[in-house]
Amino acid sequence: MTDQPVFVLGEELQALELAGFETEEEFQELLARHPRVLDFGSLADGRPLRLVLVAREMGVPTGTESGSAYWLDHLFVDADGVPTLVEVKRATDTRIRREVVGQMLDYAANAARYWPAVLLQRSFEDSCAKDGRSLQDAYGEFLGERSADEFWSTVEERLAAGQMRLLFVADRIPLELRAIVEFLNRQMRQTDVYAVELTQYRGGGDLRVLVPRIHGEVATAAKSPSGRRTVQRTTRAEMDAAIRTRPDLEVRRIATVLLDHATANGRPEGGTAKYRSMSVYYPVSGRQVPVWTLSLQDGPMRDDLSFSFGSITHHLGRERAAAFAASLPTLPGLAERLAALPGKAYNAWPSVSLPVLASEPGALDGILSAIQQLIGSRDPSA
Repeated sequence: MTDQPVFVLGEELQALELAGFETEEEFQELLARHPRVLDFGSLADGRPLRLVLVAREMGVPTGTESGSAYWLDHLFVDADGVPTLVEVKRATDTRIRREVVGQMLDYAANAARYWPAVLLQRSFEDSCAKDGRSLQDAYGEFLGERSADEFWSTVEERLAAGQMRLLFVADRIPLELRAIVEFLNRQMRQTDVYAVELTQYRGGGDLRVLVPRIHGEVATAAKSPSGRRTVQRTTRAEMDAAIRTRPDLEVRRIATVLLDHATANGRPEGGTAKYRSMSVYYPVSGRQVPVWTLSLQDGPMRDDLSFSFGSITHHLGRERAAAFAASLPTLPGLAERLAALPGKAYNAWPSVSLPVLASEPGALDGILSAIQQLIGSRDPSA
């Protein structure tokens, strides 16, 4: 690459000189507002790729109960539900050579484990609210005939299968990073890895020209589509097998009753994470609304039941979400999380562990009663 200017020919010839980004913040803001500069390639059906911002500074946890340990610069998604993880560095940052690679692989590995569909959907809708975009307009860009829940479930499946893009973006891509990107792309069958060199030229006034150059496409094109694997969802038989290993008979009974209720009254859908889980959609006011998720993790004390208040609020409104929260039993741990919901605009996923639920007589009946009230209630504005 040379430092020669580029020229714009209008009424007169104007030279635009090579100009770096003054701060990484400026660079990141540019990508968040104009993801088109990263739109290269096409979707599975041949349509042009159009990335949509899910979140900037997306938190990446390293455990189911831990907070965010890392922060990804940008998370985008395309209409096929393929997530795109982006890390931005200026050429003056020495981490662009090697350290950023390990950083990105950390993000990708933990995102595949700890970014459920409900978190992704909440993050996208929070970003829309911050940018002043209506959800109807934002979703209209890529949903098609699918529901939002179906789309975000697809994104979760892609993550679990490792079907994602990793983008290293810088104003100059060093040869060391380019070599690593091409190597990773040849070795990783599910994940596509690219380095994007985004060069900026400035002229008089606010005139700017952005020139992206993509590295890694040759290695991507050489991948065999047959290397892609199918995402496996947790089945009811797998949930039952996991339940039978729990030493507490009451925990086993509670988990079984919940799943039986889901089968009789709603639509259970297996999760795609490493641990066994099922989310349940109930028909409410003509919609399929995800209400709760049962997760059976590494040890019995980590088994929990979580409530999808973010989705309930999105589909049914804050008033009905508040009524559902008020109808749930006051259990240790859960009560505090429910009390915090108004401050979070009912956009959260409070949970209760199954051992706690098992220790409180009548708690399960109270939860089932609350669910029945929710799915049998009418929209007060109707």
